[in-house]
Amino acid sequence: MTGAEFVPFSLVPMLVGVLAAIACALPGNFLVLRRQALIGDAISHVVLPGIVVAFVVTGTIATWPMLIGSAVAALVAVALIEGISRFGRIEPGAAMGVTFTAMFAGGVLLLEQSDTSGVHLDVEHALFGNLESLIWLDATGWASLIDPAALSGLPEELIRISVVALVMALLLLLFWRPLALSTFDENFASTVGLPVRAIALGLVIAAAIAAVTAFDAVGSIIVIAMFICPPAAARLMTNRLGMQVVWSVAFATVSAVVGFVLAGYGPLWFGLENAVSAAGMIGTVSGVILVLAATFGPTRK
Repeated sequence: MTGAEFVPFSLVPMLVGVLAAIACALPGNFLVLRRQALIGDAISHVVLPGIVVAFVVTGTIATWPMLIGSAVAALVAVALIEGISRFGRIEPGAAMGVTFTAMFAGGVLLLEQSDTSGVHLDVEHALFGNLESLIWLDATGWASLIDPAALSGLPEELIRISVVALVMALLLLLFWRPLALSTFDENFASTVGLPVRAIALGLVIAAAIAAVTAFDAVGSIIVIAMFICPPAAARLMTNRLGMQVVWSVAFATVSAVVGFVLAGYGPLWFGLENAVSAAGMIGTVSGVILVLAATFGPTRK
């Protein structure tokens, strides 16, 4: 493939996939260590109806309406869980399962009944992402990377996920010590005056922002693999937190790049005619990496 083909059609979606995987893996490390990995699952279920309602109200897929809609959906989910648990007198875990499933199904139904002809938003997009459509129309080759006119036409999804991935990295550096202390010894962190509840809430908010921003790339289902698989695989490679984060970023990058390439060219290698979902293949590669780490990782025992 020449630069004239790769840069316009493959470079941007590959970069978006890599940055989305990294943005999710960074907070995912601490969710995994806190044994709260399924918060990513919960977030992915809750944000869908919020995103759809934000689209119905505004008519656009923009960052702030999506974030506000997701935040409102999260508040509704908390209220429903509390109400079902208290008035239905059932275990909170069951109340969470009912709420998340119902809200996710409601989001899918609402999306099916909405007019999305003006944007790239449908049920398949919401579930599995839309990486393949994120092409750079103004690019003509590698020279476009230093051409201001061409750079002005970069898809906004790349700019958005780049900003979020950078923010996640900066937040990690800024709050490294409080996060590490509250993750490994919450009682000690509380004793030395750290606001452990605020730190936990901030981590969840960061994960929610990453999930919403990655929505365009991988949808609301495959994002679960990005939160869990690279950090879990990294945990099986080392006992040092810093190295775990490095490993998770490496695994996230490899899964995105290899997954994107296999989605586009893998079927052709086996004599098939049609490509497969890029997000789905990225999730599959992430799972394979986790299996390999669980089998051969130095700290698997």
